[in-house]
Amino acid sequence: MFLTSTRVPRGWQAGGVACLLVVLSLQLVLSARRESQTWDEACHIFAGYRYWTAADFGDNPEHPPLVKLLATLPLLRLSLKVPAHPGAFSKEEDFLTATQFVYSNDAETIAFRTRMAAALLTLLLGALVFAVAKEMFGDIPAFLALALLVFEPNILAHGAVVATDVGMSCFLLATVYAFYRYVKKPSAGRLVLTGLAAGLGLATKHSAILIFPILVALAGCELMRRRGEVGPAEARESRSKQVLRLLGAITVIAVLAVAILWAFYGFHLHPRAGMDAGARVAEYAGRLKVPVQAKMIQAAARWHLLPESYLYGLADVGFTAEYSHSYLLGTIYPHGRWPYFPIAFAIKTTLGLLILLALVPLALARSRVECWREVLFVIVPAAVYFSVAMGSGMNIGIRHILPVYPFLMILAAWAAWRLIQRQPRWAYIVAILLLWNIVSSARTFPVYLAYANEMWGGPSQTYRYLSDSNADWGQQLKATKKYLDGRQVKNCWFAYFAAVVVDPTYYGVQCKPLTTIASVWLQPSVDVPTSIDGPVLISAGVLSGYEFGPGELNPYDQFQRIKPTAVIEDGLFVYDGHFEIPLAAALNHVTRASLAAQANHLDEAVVEAQAAVALAPRSVQAQAELGDVLRRLQRPEESRLAFRRALDAAQTVHPEFQSGWLPGLKKVALEGR
Repeated sequence: MFLTSTRVPRGWQAGGVACLLVVLSLQLVLSARRESQTWDEACHIFAGYRYWTAADFGDNPEHPPLVKLLATLPLLRLSLKVPAHPGAFSKEEDFLTATQFVYSNDAETIAFRTRMAAALLTLLLGALVFAVAKEMFGDIPAFLALALLVFEPNILAHGAVVATDVGMSCFLLATVYAFYRYVKKPSAGRLVLTGLAAGLGLATKHSAILIFPILVALAGCELMRRRGEVGPAEARESRSKQVLRLLGAITVIAVLAVAILWAFYGFHLHPRAGMDAGARVAEYAGRLKVPVQAKMIQAAARWHLLPESYLYGLADVGFTAEYSHSYLLGTIYPHGRWPYFPIAFAIKTTLGLLILLALVPLALARSRVECWREVLFVIVPAAVYFSVAMGSGMNIGIRHILPVYPFLMILAAWAAWRLIQRQPRWAYIVAILLLWNIVSSARTFPVYLAYANEMWGGPSQTYRYLSDSNADWGQQLKATKKYLDGRQVKNCWFAYFAAVVVDPTYYGVQCKPLTTIASVWLQPSVDVPTSIDGPVLISAGVLSGYEFGPGELNPYDQFQRIKPTAVIEDGLFVYDGHFEIPLAAALNHVTRASLAAQANHLDEAVVEAQAAVALAPRSVQAQAELGDVLRRLQRPEESRLAFRRALDAAQTVHPEFQSGWLPGLKKVALEGR
């Protein structure tokens, strides 16, 4: 006898949904309390506060404003110190000023309030998943989908963080759901709701531009599905009307969405009063390697189609993706890799959800599908988003494909219920998989960021395969303080992934800082000796070397071959002993030389650059910095010699990492330009 009813009494529905959302809320609250600030949060928080208090959209333009505005709404009643802002249009200055803002106030209060406000989007996402699955497939699949979401470690890891990924997941699902309801029963109200949801997506994350190809693909599926519903003569007329109606609907949705995007920028064209950034946007976009992308952004800026801050951020997404390194299965690449997201998905998704997804073809094959429209509205958005992500060069975290998870959970829930209806004994298998999900997630509680499923060894092994926000986003400082206090450590060294953008001393971690990419990029001045004595703390993002490069490019490469004394929250490694770190010291001198050169203190700069070369004569950065300073000092022969040494060094590193240096070095070393 087959199970056919998908109905659950309304009282039970309300109670069940409420209980699951309460469980989700508790996990988010406890996770937010446990973790220290992650890499991007301070910049988002300061930018949101500036949007509210100064209408200054020049801060943190790399992301649209919605989540930042929502997160910082609870801060408006606080009396907060605001550091002087340089007023430039610069990511570096934004990060440094944001750090000052958070840590010159009560950072813990700021973090908790903003995280709880951002977590409202996670709860909204949970409610949406239930509503979508219920309308498309019934009550039981809706509960299955919501249960999968409530215990999904990747949702929990990013659900109470001030970032854009969960917000994007929420509004993409909302847009697709609204469009689904529109094609089922077209009306002006449903069309407006779709435009509203799409606009909220655009105001959340730049990847929301994928909403429009997704809607076009869904419209195409709708036309194909209806092809056999009428006769041949009627079909031609019907299809032409359908095409025009759907194209018109998508056009209206796009216009409404863009209007809502403008509204979130306060209808300000310029980033801030008195700043016309059109030329800056055009110049920045012109550096993109994809001409079509560059020309579209430049045209939008020239015709004032979108706010300049939004366009600058859109260009920044492409520019950052072009120059981002990737770390996959223990190997560093100087560019994106198409298998990155499929592999990351296999590593960081619970086995319960993976197995349920593997059952989807079986569910399709073993039963007649009466709801093809619904199945396509779940599969197509996930497939389009995932495919575009695979072609992207931005391979720094599973969070960038988080928007596919709600669709896949709904699909998995539908497949599970179809199999149960076909053969009730499947209920036991589904129950076991759900229980497995819960146990796997609970083992990671309350810090979910480094989650990996059991096939890959669990969270303690994630750093071996993936880096950045997959394993170490700078969230371990509270646990680090507890560890150091337990050992009564007073003197230590810290190579911290979130150095500069987070203040470890606020959390009571008094270790002396070591060189990281953040300290090189954001350029503070730290004192790094050539040899140190432990404890030395190195976070996973630094240890992997994925930002520095492989082998001799990584100043902490030796630590990869040493067994750590301890591991803190699966992403921070402790080493005891005596260690020589000449390259870390040399890179710090390079930073000092660069700072001095920027201030036009060239005599000081050349001393620092020479010190860097003395410590690490085979460092490309050290020799290139010396060559640049000598050139500015009008010492051409010495400059050319330094550049030749830099070129020689560059030709010995891993072949894939040579291309970033060789063309420029050849010009200055061999051609004197």
